[in-house]
Amino acid sequence: MAGRQALKAVLIDLSGTLHIEDTAVPGAQEALNRLRQASVAVKFVTNTTKESKRNLLERLQHLNFNVQEKEIFTSLSAARSLLEQKQHRPLLLVEDSALEDFTGIDKSEPNAVVIGLAPDHFNYQTLNKAFRMILDGAPLIAIHKARYYKRKDGLALGPGPFVTGLEYATDCKATVVGKPEKTFFTQALSDLGCSPSEAVMIGDDARDDVGGAQNAGMLGILVKTGKYREGDENKINPPPHLTCDSFPDAVEHILKNLL
Repeated sequence: MAGRQALKAVLIDLSGTLHIEDTAVPGAQEALNRLRQASVAVKFVTNTTKESKRNLLERLQHLNFNVQEKEIFTSLSAARSLLEQKQHRPLLLVEDSALEDFTGIDKSEPNAVVIGLAPDHFNYQTLNKAFRMILDGAPLIAIHKARYYKRKDGLALGPGPFVTGLEYATDCKATVVGKPEKTFFTQALSDLGCSPSEAVMIGDDARDDVGGAQNAGMLGILVKTGKYREGDENKINPPPHLTCDSFPDAVEHILKNLL
């Protein structure tokens, strides 16, 4: 790789890349173990806001993935950091299963709107409350703005359409903390002691995973599992470093060509 430093870290998306709900991508556990035997750091980066980091870890371990909690960096972690830094009291539009990642954050008399993926709370009454708060000056913080994601029963709306709806109604712009924001990727790499030019990202979302990583200075590998749809690789510029069928193929490429 001309102009690039030796690879030190691999960031890996979770939902759609390693698993879809409670089903692992075929061969993903073995591929992850092979990657761990190479001389690279591994970190799991996810925009999921449907469940806490602890729930996510339990799901992965139940699927026989060799993962530790400290290796998972979520957009919920990034959102919490921002709330603490700004001392905001949030109205949290996230699923109840994700609330434990905000334990200890003051939620009384909220003065900021934080929105993730919250199907159980995306009703008119709750969204209207958020709308009025933003009109009165509360900042809008989007944990991420993904358009859609993959479930077992098919594609499903992500938080992006709801965030965009609130932006449109209030004539304001949300602060986005998850992928594809550059700060998300640099935060994820910060404790690995490597620069973006020494890292590669593997994910199923061309814009948020691959495009975001490449805009941050990393290489991006797009996998054709999860939310991938034909032609997604043509939706970003520059295109992915590589588009391949699945996570095991991505690992094979890394082991043969990038180390």
